Amino acid sequence: MIWTQVRVAVYRHLIGKSLTPNVGLHRKHCCLHRAAGPDLTHLSPPAMRRISTGPAPVLTAAPARGLVDDPLSIKASFLPPYHPVTLCAQMRSEDGDLWEAFGHYNTSADGTVNLARDHSVGGSYLGREPMGLFWALQPAPGEREGLRLRKKNVEIPHIVDISLLEGHVTPRERASAELAVATTERWYMAPGVQRIDIRQNGVVGTLFLPPGPGRFPAMVDLWGMGGGLVEYRSCLFASRGFASFTVAFMEHKDLTVQLNVNSADAYMKKAFNILQDHPQIHGDRIGVIGLSYGVYLALRLATRSEVNPSCLVCINGPAGSNVEITRTFCKPKVSASDQRFWPRDDAGYLSFKDMSLPKNYSPGTVVELGNLACPMMYILGEDDQNCPSIENSNMIEHVLTASGKSHLYTCLSYPGAGHLIEPPYSPNARISAWRIKPEKILALWGGHTAPHAAAQEDSWKKILNFLDENLRA
Repeated sequence: MIWTQVRVAVYRHLIGKSLTPNVGLHRKHCCLHRAAGPDLTHLSPPAMRRISTGPAPVLTAAPARGLVDDPLSIKASFLPPYHPVTLCAQMRSEDGDLWEAFGHYNTSADGTVNLARDHSVGGSYLGREPMGLFWALQPAPGEREGLRLRKKNVEIPHIVDISLLEGHVTPRERASAELAVATTERWYMAPGVQRIDIRQNGVVGTLFLPPGPGRFPAMVDLWGMGGGLVEYRSCLFASRGFASFTVAFMEHKDLTVQLNVNSADAYMKKAFNILQDHPQIHGDRIGVIGLSYGVYLALRLATRSEVNPSCLVCINGPAGSNVEITRTFCKPKVSASDQRFWPRDDAGYLSFKDMSLPKNYSPGTVVELGNLACPMMYILGEDDQNCPSIENSNMIEHVLTASGKSHLYTCLSYPGAGHLIEPPYSPNARISAWRIKPEKILALWGGHTAPHAAAQEDSWKKILNFLDENLRA
């Protein structure tokens, strides 16, 4: 088997989507392009024409209830031909913050708008973007600084109101310009998925089981040094047929100890074994996914312990550690003096990009990649401003090639994507709050809105295909 690197180049300033593979001797390049569409910006509606007669405008968003990774069909009808309208999405986060996105459209000759067909000519995004109203969501003007949209309670949905507005306007003009409204529920948890709190043998986590008796292929889900227990990705895996165990390893009230680099290996092994021993899990069909520092923990689990995962998915993370910095994050109580030693860029944003360069790893912390025995997919955002993901992926490639294991490695590289590559249609936060106390610190993640959204949509499909190939076969 030859090593295959998949590089996805995304151009959101173009319109349309096609996937054209070009297979070379050692690399496969899959480029997503946006094909040019008709320019409607020159169109002008009849002077001062407003919608006042005939059937009332209709707006539909289908399905009205669905999973967050399902695309929506959004259509408007019974409008004048070649008429300017605005589609606007608004929702409240669980903390009460208002998020919104909008696109400017011109109706077609039959007086309709179809987001799968038509092109936004202004607003939060441009071009033919069926889900632009979701991935382009941003905090409304006047909301708090440093917000990031993350689902806390996966047992309730995001509720999104979509409005059809007269003319090319902004959401501030919604009240006076609204013609029709549709509401949709966006769920991480499919009907029948079970959520189970795990507090066992010192391990803290949440297990999600798909509907049915099992046995199921499964994932161990690891996040970064932001800490806590992040459930939404695991819940979505279960909704797609994979049991998933999201594991807390720092900054959680139920943890009896705060982990360091050495104790984490034994802890992660216990977490893996809990999943492996569950009666509804296929114990020999378990993978591991990690984002950021979770990548390091996943790599150590696969190369240093006695467990044998079936596959790894690594998203923008390091293959080594800088102990001097990470030890301050693992303390039970972080002080303001600790925060002064955390790495900042010239603008004052928290960023681990320099400290996580392979040359800055502490002795003995580099993962023994030559011990890897399972397929690995590395997802790389080329505009990652928080971790040197390009340098780490290059190091992983070099070591695996030298070890005769390049056939195990697949890299998906996304221009314009940042650090936080999440399930599709999630809004990107280029900058967000890392800590609020004792001092508010903003972290720089990177990513440009449209190419980051394209990376999330493409990588999620490829992750699910990768898991199908390695956990269901």
